[in-house]
Amino acid sequence: MTPDELADRLSRAADRLPNAIHKGVAHTGVLGVARIRGNASGRPGPNVITGDYRNSWRAVTLRIPYGAMCTLGTNRPQGRRLEYGFYGTDSLGRTYAQPPFAHVGPAIDFITGTLHAQMRFAVAEALT
Repeated sequence: MTPDELADRLSRAADRLPNAIHKGVAHTGVLGVARIRGNASGRPGPNVITGDYRNSWRAVTLRIPYGAMCTLGTNRPQGRRLEYGFYGTDSLGRTYAQPPFAHVGPAIDFITGTLHAQMRFAVAEALT
């Protein structure tokens, strides 16, 4: 391969890489939400009563210059209390001793490993 051929190949890869990254980050978000929902389906995570909280988890993927970002979250107010627990008195004067039912924290290693693998796939896809 000549230097000019290498330069052309790298130029084409640079053009394809942002889309490949976006695809990988979006896929990681979908898998991350699935893992969190799975962890929020009973002990040691929170028990399922109606399924409303578990189904409230979403992944929002956005394009940023030269890549993408994904935010995983819920809009339900009980999310923080379920993940970290709550001990003390709330604003209405009720006293709680609620232990944590971690469901996001245990998913972080899986999400991190998945993202690393997806980025390797993105680079390989861009270079082909």
